[in-house]
Amino acid sequence: MVSVSDAQAIILNLVQPLNHQQDTEVVDLLVADSRILAVPVTSPLDFPHWDNSAMDGYAVRYEDVQHSSENPAVLEIVEDIPAGYQPKSTIQPGQAARIFTGAVIPAGADTVVMQEKTRREENRVFILDAPKPQEFVRHKASFYQSGTQLLPAGIKLNAPEIAVLAAAQCPQLSVYRRPRVAIFSTGDELMTVDQPLQPGQIVDSNQYALAALVRQSGAEPILLGIVKDDPVALEKVIAHAVAIADIVLSSGGVSVGDYDYVDKILESLKAKIHIRSVEMRPGKPLTVATFSSTDAINHTDAINPTDAINPTDAINRVSTNSPLYFGLPGNPAAVLVTFWRFVLPAIKKLSGITEGWEPVFLKVRSHHELRSNGKRETYLWGKLHLIDGVYEFHQADGSQSSGNLINLAQTNALAVIPVGKTLIYPQEEVQVLQLSNGSIQFS
Repeated sequence: MVSVSDAQAIILNLVQPLNHQQDTEVVDLLVADSRILAVPVTSPLDFPHWDNSAMDGYAVRYEDVQHSSENPAVLEIVEDIPAGYQPKSTIQPGQAARIFTGAVIPAGADTVVMQEKTRREENRVFILDAPKPQEFVRHKASFYQSGTQLLPAGIKLNAPEIAVLAAAQCPQLSVYRRPRVAIFSTGDELMTVDQPLQPGQIVDSNQYALAALVRQSGAEPILLGIVKDDPVALEKVIAHAVAIADIVLSSGGVSVGDYDYVDKILESLKAKIHIRSVEMRPGKPLTVATFSSTDAINHTDAINPTDAINPTDAINRVSTNSPLYFGLPGNPAAVLVTFWRFVLPAIKKLSGITEGWEPVFLKVRSHHELRSNGKRETYLWGKLHLIDGVYEFHQADGSQSSGNLINLAQTNALAVIPVGKTLIYPQEEVQVLQLSNGSIQFS
């Protein structure tokens, strides 16, 4: 059994980001949001494109107005310059141009006086206060110089980046393809959401939760349905999943029961198992494995689509990377915790993001008394509230059992109690992992 920190290091060391030459595609800018930029972007445009005004006011020569605080300068207005208009005049001594925000600075002018510090009378303007030299002038290329790098590869394209690319007239972009994540659940007791339940049967909620989490991460889920506790069927599905995906997620079958076959099947498929269990609660039975080559997998028959949730079309392209296999626990809370703690950072790194894929923890105040047996690193789910400017963790009501799915709803944080610590008092500091499935509550 490895520690949580060692497990994270092992997993992230195993992840090889997508290849910037083979694993890319070109997309239109309008659909590029949340994608990962694969190639640095440059632009032939300067920003600003020309010297322009940062304020509504008057374009002047500084030497004409530098003493206006003692004796207001009086200038002749020779032109009005709105945004989008090319000035026709050259500002001569004793002259000014009415100018608006974003408009081109006319030749001869070097400073803008904001209109609040002026008084206009017909075609004359009185400068009531001396500006600073070049005040309110945004100079050409002062934000960005053409031909230099505008955006680096390996960043996620959010609204600000999309706006920059639009302004730079980049209608299409090279981005990394979405990582493919195969998902299936194991267990004779599992049924689909539309099947009636018999005694001893439960709905396979894990596959739905994992599919949602994978989509939220920007990856593409490939849903392979439910696999019964049959070694032959399980081997066939694992081999197929490994052949078509970058990451494989199975839930259940990785503990030490008589019907937990996953580890043995991985070994029979020549996988290298790096982790068999982790010193955490919930989430102890976690298997992490890699395959040296998909060539070793030859059982790639198609999965029966009737077993899958909204099954995807057959995918023939084999990943350029060696697939990474996560055998997650079967209990729903443990599945979510291990995904947030280990799988999500792996997907982020695989996606091509150059930084920011490691889990980020916050130190906040605990509202409740938090308890653990101290034997394993313990994760408790609940909500972050912002109270008087301070984040506070409120533990979810009800049991913190790994089998209790119900009180996971509307949670947005996991409090972490380290090994050896059994009690965190109310108002004591606690470390939390903020989740992406809920907003912070304000109180």
